[in-house]
Amino acid sequence: MSQLQSSWEMQQQSMAYLPEADMDSMDASTSLPDPASDFDRNVPRICGVCGDKATGFHFNAMTCEGCKGFFRRSMKRKAMFTCPFNGDCKITKDNRRHCQACRLKRCVDIGMMKEFILTDEEVQRKREMILKRKEEEALKESLKPKLSEEQQKVIDILLEAHRKTYDPTYSDFTKFRPPMRSNRGAAKSSSIHTQDLSEDSTDLFVSDTFSSFPESMEPQMFSNLDLSEENDESSSMNIEFSRLSMLPHLADLVSYSIQKVIGFAKMIPGFRDLAAEDQIVLLKSSAIEVIMLRSNQSFTLEDMTWTCGSNDFKYGISDVTQAGHSMDLLEPLVKFQVGLKKLNLHEEEHVLLMAICILSPDRPGVQDTSLVESLQDRLSEILQTYIRCRHPPPGSRLLYAKMIQKLADLRSLNEEHSKQYRCLSFQPEHSMQLTPLVLEVFGNEIS
Repeated sequence: MSQLQSSWEMQQQSMAYLPEADMDSMDASTSLPDPASDFDRNVPRICGVCGDKATGFHFNAMTCEGCKGFFRRSMKRKAMFTCPFNGDCKITKDNRRHCQACRLKRCVDIGMMKEFILTDEEVQRKREMILKRKEEEALKESLKPKLSEEQQKVIDILLEAHRKTYDPTYSDFTKFRPPMRSNRGAAKSSSIHTQDLSEDSTDLFVSDTFSSFPESMEPQMFSNLDLSEENDESSSMNIEFSRLSMLPHLADLVSYSIQKVIGFAKMIPGFRDLAAEDQIVLLKSSAIEVIMLRSNQSFTLEDMTWTCGSNDFKYGISDVTQAGHSMDLLEPLVKFQVGLKKLNLHEEEHVLLMAICILSPDRPGVQDTSLVESLQDRLSEILQTYIRCRHPPPGSRLLYAKMIQKLADLRSLNEEHSKQYRCLSFQPEHSMQLTPLVLEVFGNEIS
């Protein structure tokens, strides 16, 4: 008897957490947790009384809705039935109404218990608790952060901007001067179209010509790596400037990437409202950082390289050292790429981070800092709301803070890139391999 009492108490405690059922059947049913849930859900469940399709455990037994209601009514009325036959009628779905006595006896035989039937007071309490829970859930839902239509529109615009300026097929890479790897021989390449990348850089920064860029796309990464031991000779690797065989190809890649960053930036809501001078300052100071961010899309953790289609356009550390950069830049760059990749950002978060990076009011030379700051704050708010609404835990934990830290990491990478670029550009025989756009953007850096 103590076991029955314990079971009954547990049942009473669990009632508040049961899903709301049809109110007519709620008086009847205080269903225990369904043991059948441990079995294959595809196996048909049969009523133990009449053999009809069962709807679950009711009053401690697997039954259909009909037999559940019959048992409840019989117990509440304290009905006394007499079998008109010999007292052992076989109860089926079709004849279950013919003999109430044998049907009730069958209910008891399979374990149905009147102790599991709620009283009217208990039913009322259950209804009140269910209503209260629904009200609490509705309140919780109303307080949950939601993306407004305006915020979603901004995200959609940035997604479109990114997709229009980033080609995951990397088909345009065949237009660059071919990659010449001194340790692997010359890579195959199609015809060279350097003038596509060598147009007058001044024109690119004139406000009215921002919309003139081609819609072709690409991934950017003048920085491309391969952390194999054979290349990890020393962090103070001496660069032999006379052997920069990859410089022409990567210069074209960077120039192309800058064009795409400009194309992306001009579609950021509010960016074109800035003075042309501020647009130029923001683009010049953030270009390499955004290129590093965008290149994460092609970065692979398996071999620590940027894979941009074919093997000709698979870049490792050795490729970038052959373009004049040392491990002082490459080592932290790879760490940055690994860390960013492991954040598993949604595409929406990725494009918002790039836009926030571009609209940084603390860039040296920015005139209207308040307007730039307001644009950045708007994007930051959208990013935080998106993370709370759309990025499930545990990935969302401290995600915004980690993303902002990545922007700080990019500043350090930008400074190191500037140092190494200046060292490279001081060599006339190498600076002449760069494109006018690269010289314009990195030659008068404001960072």
